[in-house]
Amino acid sequence: MLRNLSGKLGSSDIKEFMAIANVAAVNPEWIGRAPHDELQRGGRPVLPSKDPFYDPPAGFYHAEVGTVLRSRDVELGFMGLIPQRVTATQLLYRTIDRNGNPQATVTTVLIPAGHSPDQPRHVVSYQCAIDAISSRCFPSYAMQRRARALGSLAQFEYLMVAAALAEGWVVSVPDHEGPDGMWGAPLEPGYRVLDGLRATLSFERFGLASDSKVGLWGYSGGGLASAWAAEVHADYAPELNIVGAVLGSPVGDLGNTFHRLNGSYMAGLPAMVVSALAKTFPDLDRVIEEHTTAEGRSKLRGLERMTTMEAIVRWFRTDMDRLVHKPLAEVLDLPEVREVFDAIRLGRTVPTPPLLIVQAVHDSVIAVEDIDTLADLYSQGGAQVTYHRDMFSGHMLLHPMSAPMTLRWLTDRFAGRPVDAHLIRTKWPTLLNPITYAGMWRLGGITARVAAGGRVGVRPL
Repeated sequence: MLRNLSGKLGSSDIKEFMAIANVAAVNPEWIGRAPHDELQRGGRPVLPSKDPFYDPPAGFYHAEVGTVLRSRDVELGFMGLIPQRVTATQLLYRTIDRNGNPQATVTTVLIPAGHSPDQPRHVVSYQCAIDAISSRCFPSYAMQRRARALGSLAQFEYLMVAAALAEGWVVSVPDHEGPDGMWGAPLEPGYRVLDGLRATLSFERFGLASDSKVGLWGYSGGGLASAWAAEVHADYAPELNIVGAVLGSPVGDLGNTFHRLNGSYMAGLPAMVVSALAKTFPDLDRVIEEHTTAEGRSKLRGLERMTTMEAIVRWFRTDMDRLVHKPLAEVLDLPEVREVFDAIRLGRTVPTPPLLIVQAVHDSVIAVEDIDTLADLYSQGGAQVTYHRDMFSGHMLLHPMSAPMTLRWLTDRFAGRPVDAHLIRTKWPTLLNPITYAGMWRLGGITARVAAGGRVGVRPL
């Protein structure tokens, strides 16, 4: 047959035909339409590291990035306990790591009440502050009912996801650290966020348009992932209609954050980053093996099993200087370490979507100077930046306090209003902004419905 066709088809046509035939021969299950599992109630979710749903099918690497490989409906539970009356579907999709190697990861897509496939909907990709290596902290697991994820930040951040649902938006919550929990890795969180959006928009059951307006939102570690997505968007996924990105305290410079937090009450966070980056950068792994004490290596390996809050508690005021043979300053000055710190710093590319950057001046976790530098870098490069530099709130408080501002800003972007409409008073604390209290009252109502297991209806701010 190919011999007969060869006179009519060009060499590129034949190669494409052969590629498709080879893929179908390897594994046809996701060709055309990926398999879908309906909701199964009553069971306890399996950890992603042990759940076959997360294993990509054979030959998945032939698929385009963003291709849905399989899907399932799941039951969500606030804090893993209180069942939520919301439609949630998980998509396993094809993506890549920072080196372009094929991977598969999962996004959990929540559909607002009353949605039907013939209704136009805006989409928000919400990036949780996973800040851990353990798959117990992946939002696809932690947000499920009966999940054993005590200490996972995603369980608390479900309230922000519910607030976005109440706006009538479809919400994609990706496992942006990938299947191996690569906390702190550069570039690839952005690829996973954008491919999660590709998967969400192409999934037939949702009935979303390919050019749906999209917003990005994340805070702290989630803000970092959102920033990577905003930076790589123009080159990696220019077809996505991203109209705005909210970067809440987006870390900026993880190297500076390591110096700032090492030995502090939050020492578990930089230690978690080092443990994860050792898996990403082989030279860093070699440095750790060579210069870390036996106790230090054991403690770093232990982090792979901990949730975020567990690591913070167990590493309280731990100074890594006590876990290395030579002074820590000398280890950090090694070329292999400096190369990693340079690679994981934001700002290599100027984002094209409009940005809202939110940062507390008196933040004990993320240095405001690092975010000042990032905001200036983006602005000088031509990005449309609105920078809210909050004078009163701390790191943990600013996220919920800035939520009303964030929702209003995203609403304006979806409506196509100019960025200077409803201009945020960037030097005023959120505590002195009237919209904060109206929004917090509404957020309180959403919290009450979530805590009671009630349905979160669509009531735009």
